[in-house]
Parts: sequence; C-alpha cells; structure tokens
Amino acid sequence: MRLKKSSWWLAGLGLAVGAACATQPQSASEETEPQLGVEVEEAAEAEATGEPRFGNFGFDTEGMNTDVTPGDDFYAYASGAWQETTEIPSDRARYGVFDMLSLEAEEQVNQIILAAAKEGGEPGSNAQLIGDLYASWMDAESIEEAGLKPLQPHFAAINALDSHDAAARLMADPVYPVMVSVRIMPDPADPTVYTVSSGQSGLGMPNRDYYLDESERFVQYRQAYLEYIARLFELAMIEGGVEKAEAILALETAIAKAHWTRERSRQVEETYNVLSVEEYAALAPSLKLAEGLEIRGLTDLDKVIVSQPSAVEGIGEVFANASLDLLKDYLTFHFISDRASWLPSAFDEASFTFYSKTLRGTEEQRERDRRGTELVGWTLGHAVGQEYVALHFPPESKAQMEDLVANLTEGFEGRLKTLDWMDDATRAQALEKLSTFEPRIGYPETWDSYEGLELAADDYFGNRLRISEHRWNEELKRFKEPVDRERWSWPPQMVNASYNPLMNQITFPAGILQAPFFDPHADPAMNYGAIGAVIGHEIGHGFDDQGRRFDAHGRIRDWWTPETNAAFEEASSRLGEQYSQFCPIDDLCINGQLSMGENIGDLGGMQMAYAAYRNFVEKTYPEGEAPVIDGFTGDQRFFLAWAQVWRSLYRDDALRAQLVNGPHSPGMYRVNGVVRNLDAWYEAFDVTEDHALYLPPEERVRIW
Repeated sequence: MRLKKSSWWLAGLGLAVGAACATQPQSASEETEPQLGVEVEEAAEAEATGEPRFGNFGFDTEGMNTDVTPGDDFYAYASGAWQETTEIPSDRARYGVFDMLSLEAEEQVNQIILAAAKEGGEPGSNAQLIGDLYASWMDAESIEEAGLKPLQPHFAAINALDSHDAAARLMADPVYPVMVSVRIMPDPADPTVYTVSSGQSGLGMPNRDYYLDESERFVQYRQAYLEYIARLFELAMIEGGVEKAEAILALETAIAKAHWTRERSRQVEETYNVLSVEEYAALAPSLKLAEGLEIRGLTDLDKVIVSQPSAVEGIGEVFANASLDLLKDYLTFHFISDRASWLPSAFDEASFTFYSKTLRGTEEQRERDRRGTELVGWTLGHAVGQEYVALHFPPESKAQMEDLVANLTEGFEGRLKTLDWMDDATRAQALEKLSTFEPRIGYPETWDSYEGLELAADDYFGNRLRISEHRWNEELKRFKEPVDRERWSWPPQMVNASYNPLMNQITFPAGILQAPFFDPHADPAMNYGAIGAVIGHEIGHGFDDQGRRFDAHGRIRDWWTPETNAAFEEASSRLGEQYSQFCPIDDLCINGQLSMGENIGDLGGMQMAYAAYRNFVEKTYPEGEAPVIDGFTGDQRFFLAWAQVWRSLYRDDALRAQLVNGPHSPGMYRVNGVVRNLDAWYEAFDVTEDHALYLPPEERVRIW
C-alpha cells in the first residue's frame, strides 16, 4: 500500500511513492469507473443485504479480459477490461484498489471531521482539535493575508548565524532542516527499551539517484528542481534565487554522493552500527552531533545506532567545506519548502508543480477540502480513528479476521515443519518465532493522547508548528519509559498492513479490512486469496531476507545455521533475478535486490494462504473441493482474488519513481511474478510450456 517514511525496521504491504503521511498529501477526490469504485452508500447497502460487494462471489468479473490466456498474462486476464476502461483521475499519480479504498475511508473521515467541527467541544477535546485544525486549513484567506509574516522569525534565526557551529546547533532544533537524521526507536538489541538512531538525510529530491543518474529524464528532474528552488526564493522576496539554486543543488549533489544506495540501506547487518556518543560525534565533528543530541533533549545516552556511518562522515565533510552563506541559503530554502503548503497559494502551487506534477506526473492539485480531510485524518489520526472504528468496523469483522490469522499461522506452522531446505536447529527457532507473532487487528487498545496540544481555528502555520513540537515532546516522554507494545503508529482508517520485526507484530488497520481485500459475505476463496495472502505477506516479513535477522523476541541476532542460510540465499537470489527481468520502462527495470523483501513477502504470502485455503476446503466441503461458481473452481477464485487487489494504473513519472524509490514491485508484477512460481496456479489454469509465464518446475522458486 502506501510507502511509509520508514526504513526496513517497519515492513509494509506497500503501494507506491506518495505517502499518506507526506507533508503535502496528494490523491484523488473522485472515482471515475464503476468496478471496484462504488460509492460509500453502495458499499453500505451491500453490507446490509449480506451480499458480496462485487459480483456473485466477491470478484469483479466484468473487469476481466477473458480473451487473454491466463498463462500468458494472468494480470491482464483478471483485470484487462478494468485496465482498458479506467482512467487515472487528474489529481492522482497512480490509481488502483488501494486508492479506491482510501478514498472511501476518506469520505467517511470527512463526515467525522465535519461533525466534529459542527459540535465544537471543550478546549483540548478531540472534537475541538479536529474542528479547529480543519478550520485553520480551510481558512485560505487568512493564510494569504499572513503572507510571509510566519516565516520572518525563522528567517531571522537563520540569518543571525555567525559560524558553522551555530548552523550545526540550529539544525539540531527539530523545527529546522537537517543533514543527519535523529530519531527514537526501540533498541534492536533489547526491544523493551528505546534508543537513538541516526542516519543520512539532507536531500530535497527523493534519493541519490535523482542527483546522480545521467539519463535524460533525471537530467530534466534536476533542471526542474533548480527552477523550483529559485521560484521559492523569488516568492520569499529574497534576491539571487537562480545563483542560490545552483549552489544548493551542487551542495545536495555532494551530499547525495555520500549517501548509501537504497539497496545497501536496507541491509540489517550493515545498518546496525552501535557507537558511543563520542564515536558518533567523531564521525562528523563539524556537525556537533553530540551537542545536537542534548539540544534535542536526548541526554545521558550510552550509545547511538548509526545506519550509514560513512555517509554521516561524508555529509560532515560537505557541511564543513560549504560557505556559511550557502548553508544559510540551504536552511532557508528547505524551511520554506518543507512548509510550502502552510503558506500562501503561490508557494503551495510551486511545491505541487515540482513534487507532484514533475516528479510524479499528477496533472492537477486536489480540492482543498479533500486535502484538508487527508491532513486531519493523518495528523490527528487517533482522534479521528476512534470515531471511525465505532462507525465503520463491526466486531464481527474483527472476529472473522482473527480466525483467518489463526488459520494462516497454523498453515505456515505446517509448512515450517516440512521444509526440506531448513535444518532442525533453524526450524526450532523459526517455529518459536512464529509462536510469538502478535496480530493486531482493526484498531489499538490504547489510543494516542493529544493532551497539552493547543490548536486554533485561525492559525494554521502555528498549529503545524505546535503539532510538531507536541509529537517530539511525546517521543521524549516515552524515551525513558519501557517500550509500549500497544502503541500504533498508524491510524485505524489507514489502508495498509505492516510487520514490525522489533515487536514481532503484524498489524491490519480497519481501513484495509474492506472488499475486495476482505468481505465477510464473499466466497471464502476470495478472502483467502486477498486478505489471507496479505496476512501471509506480513508473517513472511518476519522470515524474509531482512526480517529473519531478528529472533522471537525482536532482538537482532543471527539464528540461522550456515547450511540453511545458504539454501535461503540461493532461492531468494533466483527470485531476485526473475524480478530484475521485468522492465516496465524501456530504460528502467525492477531492482530485484531493493524489492527482495516485498517480493519474498508476496510469494510466501500466497504460498501460506493457499496452504491455509486447502486446509479450509478439506475441512469444509465433503467432496474435498469447493463448488464451482460462475464457471470458476475454488482454486481459480483464490488466484483471481490476489490478482484483483493489485489492479493499478501509473503515470510514467510515478512508475519511474516507484522503480527508483520503492521496495515494492508495480502491481502487475506482484501478480505475474508470483503466480508463475506456484505449482497450484499451473494446475488451476492448465498452464503449459507453451504459455509466456511458464517456468519449468526446477526454475520455480519455493521458499515458504
């Protein structure tokens, strides 16, 4: 589903670049096609009648293209008509099932927000915070009238810098941009306590490739970035924007050269580097890193986990060699850019033009009220989420999901016990880890508190600063306390799923527990092939190329014997080679190494879900086979369910961004890349060596 601002520490089901947690969220306000895009009222009607939401058994058969042979292109067979008749809304960079469900959830959230705004509420209450944040965002006139005034104190702080040391100290203030990130997280050596993690940062474009790739489109991205930087200086009434832009791009290019690649940055064994505070500070003396920790309120530390030590070292050298005036310009630009949507519309439009239109291909900005709904739904996610769950997530759905998780876990346990490539010593620890998995379904038991947060209906810029300050202060409060395993980083209305290796938790928010992922009235094959495979995907993250580095207690530890490790790496390497052959853009293919964990998750998830489904069939149907429905066998319906949830359309730049930035393969390859490795799919659709997706049995990757 959605790409999160996180590293391998939190593995998600994933979608595309353009996160729901982005500073300036972009997504569609309307749906343009009938299949898998009915209105909320129609979904409610389907629920009330007890009928599947889609078709006769939970699948949109009208979206198929049965002229395509399943063995040649299973994705097109399952969704070809949908693909041909659906258009990407003009205010979206991509469009698919996840987007449709997110929009439905957003409409429900909008009703909650409007009700809260109408109700008002006591100061500090959820209703007051929701209503006033939304009102301050919608008050575009006041934002225009304020103009540059909210920026002036921060410009003054930056312009007052008289040395590199002063600039380094300012970057330690959470309000200002940073070249080296600092965050609080559970300690991988002991996940019951928190520690501090630090790593590379400092870029205004998505990653190092945007600065260093010499292909034509990336050269165009850099030119557009120069124009964007200059435009913000112009809007801020600061002279010399063109020259400043060129210098800032050169500075960030030097930072990008120091950055690790995304492939290297997801390797647990390389990114877990425990340093003393003194060793950490010595990496980049110019950045005053130890002093910066104290400025942030992080005192009495005995260690820092550094994700990319050589990158931090290189960034320190770039910082030391830059002129003070350049550093001031860099800080000024990024302070404005990070808050462009908080400012008058000209700033907002400039940011949209570069980040959404140029980098992602989005044609037009969303309506303001839709953006406001997304903003409040994420920023005050738990305040909104409590009402969302009460209205839209029935207890019956949670109970049915619990049964599915139990069935998937049981099925995977059976597979672990019989894997021929895993030795008994590793198997025992794998089974122990599986036994400690903690599923979290629907919503948290304990909601985040917004106590102490003050928001006003007429001060959007100030509201956002206070929200940021409140979040950091809440992190500091938790820092000296034991890790709270009940905390959710996502609101329940989020359409996503995740695995956290440090907690050994799999999380399924209420937002994803909708058709076609999960439909309590659909044929069981549909739920096993859709949400069942999602459950398996998240369980699989605990055993993928990085999640397997953590043990049953979430501690970073190598518990694999050399023999079993070699067998796993041989199989996963072959899977990576398969995906690296998929090239959706002529000059750009899937990065099999970067997408390895997610591809393993998809394949393993389907393997687990199919085993669980077959167990269900044998227990449920006297003949040992599910009935044929609309001409489709139970096994066929199972595979069609998986294909349906990955329906997706991309604009060219959005697809390019996903290939360069994202750990997830594009939708069609999450279908075709998986099914060709599953023996049961060949049998279900009579796939032979004459078909394009055919792989000889010895070339099919079997991991879980």
